[in-house]
Amino acid sequence: MAVTDEAIEKIKGMIVSGALRPGDRLPKESELAAELGLSRNSLREAVRALSLIRILDVRQGDGTYVTSLDPQLLLEALSFVVDFHRDDTVLEFLAVRRILEPAATAMAATRISEAQLDALSEQLDALGAQPSVEELVASDLEFHRGIVQSSGNSVLCSLLDGLSGPTTRARVWRGLTQEDAVSRTLQEHRAIVSALRDRDTEAARSWATVHVASVEQWLRSTL
Repeated sequence: MAVTDEAIEKIKGMIVSGALRPGDRLPKESELAAELGLSRNSLREAVRALSLIRILDVRQGDGTYVTSLDPQLLLEALSFVVDFHRDDTVLEFLAVRRILEPAATAMAATRISEAQLDALSEQLDALGAQPSVEELVASDLEFHRGIVQSSGNSVLCSLLDGLSGPTTRARVWRGLTQEDAVSRTLQEHRAIVSALRDRDTEAARSWATVHVASVEQWLRSTL
């Protein structure tokens, strides 16, 4: 094992064991290196790596702290990695969305408030019958983010937020090339809102599945 990897594992072990808790300040570099049996250089590299993935927070002139370890914070690293996807993996991202998003939408059916439902309806009304493709895709992202947030599961919300980026270009492409893509998307959005208003978890799940699957099916036919 490389010395930096060993240092990362040892710091990770301290956090997992509870020796270091969210918000705790790490001991001074010299003290921690001696305690863990590491060189200060390898410890420094490990701290830098763990700060990149939001495990540690290096505060200049103050010290290094364990972050809150909140799922949303930790999953920001996923969004960064996902940005390096290749075009030929977009279908795989859509497949994952087709598994997770309907589940989140079904969960939201029993939790979403009337005020949130009204906000979703107003958002759709504001788009009008013939929005531009760019307006529709931007609205689509906000529409689904609002629903997923209502599921009450912050991990699921962060995962889907990170996975939505790679499919954005595919959705724009579809909107520009498929004749009825805009009207179909609006129709599916309204069907999802209707199912949520009825507190019908299975209908909400089904319409969310149809919604993601329609983009996936179109993309398969064009590749």
